[in-house]
Amino acid sequence: MRHLTFSWQGVVALLLCVGALTALPLLAEGAARPLTDGTASLIFTIVIAAALLSFAPQPPAYRATVLFIGAHGAAWMLLSALSGNEGTATRPFFLLLFACWLLAWRCVTELSKLHPVTTFGKSTLQLLIPAIFGAWILILWEAVTRGAGVPFILLPPPSAIGARFMASLPILGADVRQTIFKAVLIGYIVGCLSGFVVAVLADRIAFLRRGLLPIGNMVSALPIIGVAPVMVMWFGFDWPSKAAVVIIMTFFPMLVNTVAGLAASGSMERDLMRTYASGYWQTLLKLRLPAAMPFIFNALKINSTLALIGAIVAEFFGTPIVGMGFRISTEIGRMNVDMVWAEIAVAALAGSIFYGIIALTERAVTFWHPSIRGG
Repeated sequence: MRHLTFSWQGVVALLLCVGALTALPLLAEGAARPLTDGTASLIFTIVIAAALLSFAPQPPAYRATVLFIGAHGAAWMLLSALSGNEGTATRPFFLLLFACWLLAWRCVTELSKLHPVTTFGKSTLQLLIPAIFGAWILILWEAVTRGAGVPFILLPPPSAIGARFMASLPILGADVRQTIFKAVLIGYIVGCLSGFVVAVLADRIAFLRRGLLPIGNMVSALPIIGVAPVMVMWFGFDWPSKAAVVIIMTFFPMLVNTVAGLAASGSMERDLMRTYASGYWQTLLKLRLPAAMPFIFNALKINSTLALIGAIVAEFFGTPIVGMGFRISTEIGRMNVDMVWAEIAVAALAGSIFYGIIALTERAVTFWHPSIRGG
């Protein structure tokens, strides 16, 4: 017994299984497709076996594999049982699902103990752990909305959102081209580049530094809903007005962070550059800009989310009959909430990819920084 590896997640999962067994059935009596005793027994067997096997002395990789198969196999069978039986899940059903979630939690804990040697193994592990976490958000979401019969208008299940997503790919593609590839990208590039240039000038000219930064702090506090209608009146209903909103939102974070980054280099390093007879531009390019790169990439990452939010919100105030913001405001008025959530999913996916590209670029450029070397 002293060789067994107990965990509170496994013990609680077993207790939940016992509680579910004493209060069967898993589905209400009025279910259109009742769950057979054999299927219910198989689900209980998988959960209990995975919890008990996780106590056995074995390497973390094997234990994580057993827990992964047990938790996700049982959860898949539970979700499959809801097909045609929406709103009929009972308390034992959710107890059993919660037990599966605890096993998945233990699986992630065991995976966190692994230390792969190869780069591929490290990358795979870094992707697998958040993937399991995200998958269980969708699993619990699906189970609660379908099992408890949550009204579709309040919160559609992920399966319905996915089906609408696949059926609306041409519409979603047109919205992405209008909002992201036009308004967001153009506004992001212009806003960040102009903020960087003005920051260098402000660093060089004290008048700009003392006069522009306070104004920048004030302008950055302006609400989007106040700026967007004005930009629509100035630049029209098409994407230029949304790009203008994005420029305003991204300009000042880049300005403030770049100015702070240019001041990050120490006085000893600057004195050393002076002893080498380096001028302002040589010191800027070889010392101060490299030292400012963490600050600059911090602004780029902040702006990657601000740009997307700004463009979508700006489309609420006037746009052609295309665009992510237009689609969200229109479809919510028609009560097509699955389409609204499909647009939200596209925005989240695009924002994550955008942020990830910048983060990878940061690791390549600032590989010397302690925060990167420590990761």
